[in-house]
Amino acid sequence: MSEPTDHYFTAEPATPEERRTIEVTLDGHRYTLTTARGVYSPDRLDPGTAVLLQGAPDPSPTGDLLDVGCGWGPISLTLALRSPGSRVWGVDVNRRSLDLARTNAAAVGVDNTTFCEPDDVPDDVRFTTIWSNPPIHVGKAALHALLERWLPRLADDGVAHLVVQKHLGSDSLQRWITEQDWGLRCTRLSSAKAFRILEVRRS
Repeated sequence: MSEPTDHYFTAEPATPEERRTIEVTLDGHRYTLTTARGVYSPDRLDPGTAVLLQGAPDPSPTGDLLDVGCGWGPISLTLALRSPGSRVWGVDVNRRSLDLARTNAAAVGVDNTTFCEPDDVPDDVRFTTIWSNPPIHVGKAALHALLERWLPRLADDGVAHLVVQKHLGSDSLQRWITEQDWGLRCTRLSSAKAFRILEVRRS
């Protein structure tokens, strides 16, 4: 009998969880964090996420900060470490990822994070910072719907940073965001290791 397979954007992964620990450096400190099968990049810090964490400007020190597609939590935890006076929202559809992220927040020692499914974020929350390694592999329509849900919720002085592989459409995504009627402009902040960091602000 073949083993069930999942995508990391599956709400309830059918694969056995098989938790394991990995060593990760976040905000200059080494941590032992927990991952599992059925989530995104369970064996290491994803290279794109590493580029974002190294290359994005410091997040807003206060306000509501958002990590779209938080996985087991590296982006959210970095936001929480760098901005202890903020409230960090880590959203994901994968409930196993959310459980792991909560476990890892406790391991890191941050108490300003909320990990939840997208519908659990109150509609009136506006974000001063959005960081994301968006799930490109969900397909263009689903990716666009995801960004359409969250990017327009930037605060007036808010800024979003997205990391996208060059060969997976970073330039076309940059154009698409700017072309929407959200009152936002998207520019290329930097390029590193086959990835681009896109910056989104109010126009």
